[in-house]
Amino acid sequence: MLDLTVIPATDTRLPAEPFRGRHLIGGTWVEGAETFGRRSPSHGVVVSHSALGTAADAEAAIAAARRAFDAGDWSRAPAKSRAEVLTRVAALIEANVDRIALLETLETGKPISQSKGEVSGAADLWRYAAALARTLHGESHNTLGTDILGVVVKEPIGVVSIITPWNFPFWILSQKLPFALAAGCTCVIKPSEMTPSTTVMLGELLVEAGMPAGVVNIVLGYGLPVGATLASHPDVDMVTFTGSTGVGKGITAAASGTLKKVALELGGKNPQIVFPDADLDSAADAVTFGIYFNAGECCNSGSRIILHEDIAADFTARVVALSRKVAFGDPLHPDTQVGAIVTPQHRDKIDAYVKAASAAGATVALGGTALQVPGLAGEFYQPTVVTGVTPDMAVAREEVFGPVLSVLTFRTADEAVALANDATYGLSAGVWSENVHTCLDLARRIQAGTIWTNTWMDGFPELTFGGFKQSGTGREIGSYGLEEFLEVKTLCMRIGRSRANWVRA
Repeated sequence: MLDLTVIPATDTRLPAEPFRGRHLIGGTWVEGAETFGRRSPSHGVVVSHSALGTAADAEAAIAAARRAFDAGDWSRAPAKSRAEVLTRVAALIEANVDRIALLETLETGKPISQSKGEVSGAADLWRYAAALARTLHGESHNTLGTDILGVVVKEPIGVVSIITPWNFPFWILSQKLPFALAAGCTCVIKPSEMTPSTTVMLGELLVEAGMPAGVVNIVLGYGLPVGATLASHPDVDMVTFTGSTGVGKGITAAASGTLKKVALELGGKNPQIVFPDADLDSAADAVTFGIYFNAGECCNSGSRIILHEDIAADFTARVVALSRKVAFGDPLHPDTQVGAIVTPQHRDKIDAYVKAASAAGATVALGGTALQVPGLAGEFYQPTVVTGVTPDMAVAREEVFGPVLSVLTFRTADEAVALANDATYGLSAGVWSENVHTCLDLARRIQAGTIWTNTWMDGFPELTFGGFKQSGTGREIGSYGLEEFLEVKTLCMRIGRSRANWVRA
C-alpha cells in the first residue's frame, strides 16, 4: 500500500449533461457547423461540447471587434462608464463562483477548492482594473517656450487577440481581459481547446453586465486555424498569449508580418534557494506547496530547489515527509489538494522526465510513477522528489509541468546565483534566509521577473507579473499590466501665430 495521502472518488453528482459552448461574435451567440468534446481528466466522462471554430469564424470576430473599436462607443467612452461595466462583471463573477468552479474543475482536473478560490479571486482583478481605468493619464510639458504646449496622451492600442492556456483558464483570462477593456480596447478571445467552457460562461456574464456588442468576442477551437488567424490578421493590433515558450515563439513569428505588438507570458523553471539560517519548517512547507499546487502544471511552479549542502539531506527529508501528507485524489472532494493531470499524453511526458533523470544517475526519493485513485479512471501522478540532480539534466533545465521536484545543492551564495540563472527561463525565484542582506543581495542578482523572499507565490492585483529571458515579454496586472494595452501619442501645440515662416518672402 502506498505511503501517501489519497482521497478516493466521492459520490458527488456530476452535471446531468455536458456544457454547450458557442462562439460569441458581434454580440450574438453562434453555433458551430461542427463541435468538439472535452473529457474530464479526473472522471473520464465528456463534460462539454463546444463549437469548432474556423478561420472564417475568427475573421468574423476580428471584424466585429474592429467595427466596435472604430465606432468608439467603448474605446472613446468615459473611463467612468467602462469602470462601471467592469465592476458589474466582478459582482456577477462572485454570484456564479460555484457554477463556474465546477466546470473549471471538471475540465482541468484541479481541486474544487482551488477552482473556487481562483474564480472568486478573479473578481478582484476585475475590480482593480475598473479602478485603474479611472487613473489613466498622460503628462504635460509647460516649459518648452511661451508659445508651445506639449501634451503626451495614452490611447487604447486597438483590437487585441487574447489566447489563453488550459491550466488557469479563468484566472489568466482575468489577468488580461479586464485590463484591455479598462484601456478601451476591443478583444477576440481564444481559450484552450481543453478548457473552453468557463470562458464562455464569462462571456455570458459580460453580456448580462451590459458590455456593448462586439467589444468582447469569443471563438472556440484549435490553434490551427483559429489561433493562427488571431495572431496574423492585419486588423488585430496586439496579441497577448500565455502558454508554452515554443508556442509563444510561433505566435511572435505569425505576428511579425504586420509588426503588431506581442505580449507573452511563457514558461518557467523556477528555483527556490534555501540557506542554512532559514526557517526550515516554513521553507519546507512553501516548497511542498510550490511544487504540488495545480499538480505542478503552473508556470510559477517551484520545480527546482537549490539547497545549501549543510542542510540538503535534512531539508529533503522534511519535504518528502510533507509530500506524503499532501492529499492527492478526487478533485471534487473539498479536502483534495492535488487533482488530475490534464491529459494522458501530458502524464506520460512528466513520467519520461523522471525516468530520464533516473537513468542519468539521479535518485527518485519519492514517487516517480502514475497514481491510481480508487473509484476514478483519471490521469494522476504521484508526488515526486528527485535528488542527486545535476545542472545538465533535462529535469533541472526544462519545464516538466508536473508534480516533480528537482533537488540541487550549493556551497556559496555566488554558486547559488549561478545555478538559479543557469536557465533559459526567468519567470520567478525564491530566497529563504533570516538575513535580510542575503535576501536583498540575491533578489537583485537573480534574473527573474518576480522574486519572493521567505514566501512563495503570494500575489496581488497591484503587483505586476511577467518574465525575463524566454519566460516572455511584457507584463500583466498592476498598473504596468494596463500600460501594455496603451499607445503613447505626443501632441505638440503652438499657441497663437508665433511661428516664423520658413519660406522667406
